Formats: sequence, C-alpha cells, structure tokens
Amino acid sequence: MIPVHLIPSHFAPTSRIWIYQSSRPFSNEESVQIQKSMDEFISGWTAHGAAVKGIGLIAFNQFIILVADESHTQVSGCSTDSSVHFIQQVQQAWNTDFFNRRTLAFWMQDEVRLLDMSDLPSAMENQTIHAETLYFNNLVATLQDWRHHWIQPIKNSWIAQKYPGIVSETSAV
Repeated sequence: MIPVHLIPSHFAPTSRIWIYQSSRPFSNEESVQIQKSMDEFISGWTAHGAAVKGIGLIAFNQFIILVADESHTQVSGCSTDSSVHFIQQVQQAWNTDFFNRRTLAFWMQDEVRLLDMSDLPSAMENQTIHAETLYFNNLVATLQDWRHHWIQPIKNSWIAQKYPGIVSETSAV
C-alpha cells in the first residue's frame, strides 16, 4: 500500500522525510503536473552549494513526500526553507492547503478521508473511526519510519494515547 518501491533502494534508512498532506485530493492530471514541478525542484535542490540526493513523490493523489538522503549531503536550514517555499508554490498554484495540522488523514473505504481533529470524539462515538482504522502519521521523520509507521492502526498512534477510550471501546469492532 505504501509506495516504497518509488524510493530507490540505495537511499539510507535514516534519510530525512517530509510529508505534506493536501486539503484535497489531486486529479491524476494534477498529480502528473505537480510531479514534473517536483522533479525540477529536486534536480536543483542544494545545501551549501552541494546537490541534495533527494526524491519527491505523490502518494494517494493526496500527499507530497520529499526525501533527502543525508548520508551524502546534510540538509541545511536554507535547503529546508527552499523545500517549504516549493510546497508553498504548489499550494498556491493548485489551490490547496498543505499546512493545516488540525486535519488528520485516515484510510477508509479504499480512499483517503480527512477529519478535523475537533471531530475525533464524535467520529469515535458514532464508530466512523475505531481502533483498527488506518491513520496517516505524517510526523514520521526518516525513510525507515515512513516505511514502517506512516500508515498505522489508530490503536498504535498518538490518537489512542490522547483518547484511550478508542482502543478499549472499539476493539470489538
């Protein structure tokens, strides 16, 4: 399910990763155009004049994922700023929001569904989400964590710690 095959196998497991969740899904055509822009950005991405060994991809037509293998070039503040600036350009060009951290993403009924954090208690109460619902943990920081912990059941995420009743009350679902 996670498009790990799109990341070259020679990228170090400790490679840094940034996940930007769009406030809306992209059409296939939009994803193709955004990928082209991302490839151009990555080809010129530098840190203190040295090329960053990086890759960018779009997952589920909803997430932009940037990866930098720091075993070759350390990503600096300036190079991180340039990547954020690139994401801001994509955001403006494609009329979306990548910086709303209150919107959480879940895999439900074979698609990405977004839910505002304030709606979590009612979604748990009416069983829209439960302990086994898959959650996109966009806070993973390394390629290895992305491969193993990006998509995880709610019961294994911070949500279960913040709302302990979700695991105990919905385990029977």
